Amino acid sequence: MNVYDAARALATEIKNSEELKQYEAIKATVSQNSEITEMINDFQAKQMEMQTKQILGQEIDEEFTGQVQQLYGIMMSDPLAAQYLQAELRFSLMMNDIYKILGEVINLGNNQ
Repeated sequence: MNVYDAARALATEIKNSEELKQYEAIKATVSQNSEITEMINDFQAKQMEMQTKQILGQEIDEEFTGQVQQLYGIMMSDPLAAQYLQAELRFSLMMNDIYKILGEVINLGNNQ
């Protein structure tokens, strides 16, 4: 098997993974509820803003952090939004593990 075949096989395994199937199913359900969709989009935008500030070394004020935490709490109290976040997290963790494995194999960031 050459590297391209292996990559295609990995893509197929990801596509067939329970993590992706569950994430896509809950995402489809959530997309039918505009209120939850808006809440998730707002939360993700705030999360992205927070991560960007962290990467750039900018200070994150307590008010903003509180808003993100409050929105997270609201989302976790809604069963559908909580299911979405959990499914998204499981899929993200799987993908992070895959990226880590690939990175280790090719020694990303290692100048040896």
